[in-house]
Amino acid sequence: MNETSSERNARRLLAAVIFALMAGGLSYRVLVLKQLQHSSLVFIGIPAVIAFSTLYVRPRSAIGTINKIIAIALCLSGVVFGEALVCIIMSAPIFILAGTVVGALINWVRKPDDPPTAGSTKWRASLGIALLPLSVEGVIPRFEFDRDERVSVTQSVAASPDEIRTALARPPRFDRELPAFLRLGFPTPSHTDGAGLHVGARRSVMFAHGEHHNGALVMAVSAADSASVTFSAVSDSSYITHWLAWQDATVEWKPGAGGRTDVTWTLRYRRRLDPAWYFAPLERYGVRLAASYLAETLATPDTAVSERR
Repeated sequence: MNETSSERNARRLLAAVIFALMAGGLSYRVLVLKQLQHSSLVFIGIPAVIAFSTLYVRPRSAIGTINKIIAIALCLSGVVFGEALVCIIMSAPIFILAGTVVGALINWVRKPDDPPTAGSTKWRASLGIALLPLSVEGVIPRFEFDRDERVSVTQSVAASPDEIRTALARPPRFDRELPAFLRLGFPTPSHTDGAGLHVGARRSVMFAHGEHHNGALVMAVSAADSASVTFSAVSDSSYITHWLAWQDATVEWKPGAGGRTDVTWTLRYRRRLDPAWYFAPLERYGVRLAASYLAETLATPDTAVSERR
């Protein structure tokens, strides 16, 4: 029985999916072994590898074929790459973007009637050269943007400065619901320990992350006075280190209008994910939500009402 054109295309597509998954999975494992799992090679290089794995498929649109296979790879990445849901959600847009760019270049270079192998050597080399600068951030020393970040949030709290200080001196509690973004699959605080605002006083927060990677963040008071306190990171074994490294948290409070107190929570951290143009604003957004949540939860007496600024 003769094989139809649609059957041949379906067989080629299935072969491309299998090969692309194998190529992407192997590439990721190699990057992990080389300790490059936070670099741009993961988020731009791997989609490019998957895209190039589809070149022997004869699609109506290279963009559609590439992104179909990337979507399948992302759906299976919990098994293939061993990643959590939040990693998949954060990575999906940049994976699809990289695949779309490669597909658009393929459509532009290759004429509709050309076979998949036409002029293959030259234009594949050209695509590789075009994508190379985007993929090496975090790989080559000093080829990276500034990683040190600082985010501040100010809340107006219906409490006196003394009540704010008393609230901060208590053991940390996280009894309020986390913002929706932070519930996507990020580690969540569970068991806590520590109290006091004297220099050296420690806070330990255990972060649960399913059965994937649980760990504790330990911070200690490094400076304190009547209107501020700074907690500096001592150690962090939580999965948060996959995205960033905490440096310190400074809380300042001063009398505000109408008998309220203005509380400013500042978080400093070091970004660990590349490329910066994608992950820097995403991490700033998440950290800003975290700073607001901390001000509302740890620096606010139970009876106080806070307003975000």
